[in-house]
Amino acid sequence: MLVTVARDGTLLDRRRVELVDDDLPKLPHHSEGQRLPLDEAIELVERVRDSAERHAALVFDAVAAAVPGILGVALRERQPLPETIAERIKDYRASNVADWVMYRTALADAAEARGWPIHWYDPKKLDTRFVQMPNRDQRLAMAAALVAAGT
Repeated sequence: MLVTVARDGTLLDRRRVELVDDDLPKLPHHSEGQRLPLDEAIELVERVRDSAERHAALVFDAVAAAVPGILGVALRERQPLPETIAERIKDYRASNVADWVMYRTALADAAEARGWPIHWYDPKKLDTRFVQMPNRDQRLAMAAALVAAGT
C-alpha cells in the first residue's frame, strides 16, 4: 500500500502497488527458489528484483504526476540479511524476509533516484490509534506517511 499525505495529514493519494510482473513469482527467496537448483533460484531472484526495480520507478512516476511536490518516502525498516542471494535462499530466517527487503530496497532506490529522502520506520513504534482505516496495512502506511510528513 502506497499512501501520500500532505504535511497537515490530509490524505492525497492511496494505491495498491504491484512490483512484480504477472509471469513472475512474488516470493522467489521464500517459496519458488526453495524448489529450484541454487543457480536457477538465484537467476529467478535476479529477474524478480529487476522487475521490482522497474515497477517501483513506474509507480513513483505515476504518483509524482498525480501528487506534485513529494518531499519524501516512508518505508518499513529492513531486516539485516546475508550478503548474497545464495546465502539468503539457504538461510531459513533470511528466506522468510528477503523478498520484502528486496521490494523495500527497490522502492527506496527509486525514491532516491528522484531525490526523495527515505524515512525508515519501525511499525512497532508507530502510534496508529489516530488513523481511522479498517485495514491494518493501510493504517501502518498512513501512520508512516504522517511521520515522513512531519506531522
